[in-house]
Order: sequence, then structure tokens, then C-alpha cells
Amino acid sequence: MTRSTRERIIDEALRLFAERGYAATSVAEIEAASGLSPGAGGLYRHFKSKYEVLAAAINEHAARTRVQVAESLDQLSGMESSAALEERLSHLCRAGLAKVREESELTRVFFRDLSQFPELVTVVREGLLQPMFDAITTWFRAQPEYSDAELDWTGIAAVLGGSVVHYRLFQETVGESPGHAEKDQFVEAWVRLAVGLLPSPAPVR
Repeated sequence: MTRSTRERIIDEALRLFAERGYAATSVAEIEAASGLSPGAGGLYRHFKSKYEVLAAAINEHAARTRVQVAESLDQLSGMESSAALEERLSHLCRAGLAKVREESELTRVFFRDLSQFPELVTVVREGLLQPMFDAITTWFRAQPEYSDAELDWTGIAAVLGGSVVHYRLFQETVGESPGHAEKDQFVEAWVRLAVGLLPSPAPVR
């Protein structure tokens, strides 16, 4: 599918911001990477400033995340009657890992540059991170196996979701997996911990 000029500008700007940093990336470099004549002002036919390109990228990623989360929940809901709990949990964990990986460029920009733009930090928190935690909470509450578990699902989502985010961030920043655990090992451990939340059977009298 052919990208529009606006889409190319957003995609290439985010890539350059991730590689070089926001301040170190010029408008002319974004134009060149987007297939426009560098320094000719082509970017300004679509955006008022370099900041507006950054804000558009973050807002569009947030909007896409909300759609993806809803679609993932629908897909997981369709698995309930045909898949074992461990398979459903594995699918949930792997979907989270894939989503965090997809946002690797934005993650680098977030940690390097967004402290100077608190309004964009809010967009990332509320538009990308919180929907993932909310989705975990929603999913667990909907599973019949956990219906009798009186647990703090918000806190559990913070722990389980946070571990997924941390796994990918560790790889991005350190260059290897935490504890040298491969992805399959991580997923298996994540599933085992989640299964451990199941209510204990009532004692036989």
C-alpha cells in the first residue's frame, strides 16, 4: 500500500528521532528521508513545525493502539471456547510483546526526548500504556476460570503487563533479554504465574 506524503513524513521523522534524537534531527533531513527536496519547505505543506510532526506521530500511534487492543480482545474472546487456558494466556502475552516491539522507535523517542514535552508523555501514558493494562484487566475478568478469584486485577495487570513492557525495554536498552531468558521461556513463565492466580479448589469434607 502506497503511503501518502504525510504518512511518509511521520514515519521517517519518527525513525530519525529514534536514531538521532529529536533535537539532532533537522527538518531538511526529514524532508530528504521522506522523498522531498531537502530545505525546500515541503514538510511545511503538511505540518507547521517539527514538533507538530512528533505530536502527530504519537497521537496516531495512540489511536492505532486503541484499535489494536479492541481487535486483540475480540480475537481472544473468540478463543475462549476452543482453547485451553494456557494457550489463551500465551496468546495474550505474545500479543503484548509484539505490541511493545512494534512501538520500539516511539519507545526510544519517549525515553530520550519526551521529558521536555509533558503533554506528549500524557498521550503515551493514556493512549498507549494504559490501554494495554486495561486490556489485561478486562481479559482476566472475562475468563470463566477466574470468575471466583477475588483479586485486585488492576494491581495484577500492573505486574503482568509491566513485566511484558520491561522485557522488551530491557532488550532495547541493554541489547539482550533480562536474565538471558529467551522469549519462549519468558512466555512460559508468565503463563505459569498467571495460572497460579486460579482459586484453590475447596477442601474435600
